[in-house]
Amino acid sequence: MTETVVTPEPVKAPLKASGAFFVEKVTYVEHWTDELFTLRTTRDPALRFASGQFVMLGLMAEGKPLVRAYSIVSAYYADELEFYSIKVQDGPLTSRLQHVKVGDEVLVGRKPTGTLVLDGLRPGKNLYLLGTGTGLAPFLSLARDPETYERYEKVIVTHTVRHAADLSYRRYLEHDLPNDPDLGEIVAPKLIYYPSVTREPFVHQGRITDLIQSGQLFRDIGLPSFDKTRDRVMLCGGPSVLADLKKLLLERGYEEGSVASPGDFVLERAFVET
Repeated sequence: MTETVVTPEPVKAPLKASGAFFVEKVTYVEHWTDELFTLRTTRDPALRFASGQFVMLGLMAEGKPLVRAYSIVSAYYADELEFYSIKVQDGPLTSRLQHVKVGDEVLVGRKPTGTLVLDGLRPGKNLYLLGTGTGLAPFLSLARDPETYERYEKVIVTHTVRHAADLSYRRYLEHDLPNDPDLGEIVAPKLIYYPSVTREPFVHQGRITDLIQSGQLFRDIGLPSFDKTRDRVMLCGGPSVLADLKKLLLERGYEEGSVASPGDFVLERAFVET
């Protein structure tokens, strides 16, 4: 079904929301490309979340909350909240959200949730965080969490996009995080960042499923292929690649997990059109 184009309107302050939301102020906006942006907001001290979880984020529109599920990019201990979003020009929410500016107000849900948490996995040696597009978001939070490195010997973050310009957090994962004055000592020896691009020449080219099946991913990072006795996996991205990755893991004997019943891999199904 084709959506009606919504003309963006200025965000009006102050917002009045129901008890389901915090009202937070935008503190930073970065437009990576014409299709991708990041925003940060203030954080109410009452909000507690685990690395990898998501909240509802949005605006008031026509007197009602207009919100969608967004993974939290920032670390659980950060003073601000960070979110990574696509821009859908005729999308109900992002046609508006992409125009927010520092000082504007947004709605942030009070109840974080989600399956991409460390407690959803059995103990293992290596942790693979396989993200496509803005599906990288929860893995940025996990990559900033010291507990991730306490539990695993290697943490491999893959990010597959169409064009190299879409690798929004490349410098952060390649340089800034491993050299962080507080985290760098534990991150640098363990973090492996593996970007891949599907629609133009790049050092790692191709869909992540193909790079796994051909063994190219493992040759490039110097680790053996998936083994359920050793490797744990988290998946976040588009529905088609999630379905293919899940099938690939199930064929290798992996079992899907949750906090209630930890397994060999977990994936996030919560995201919808923005």
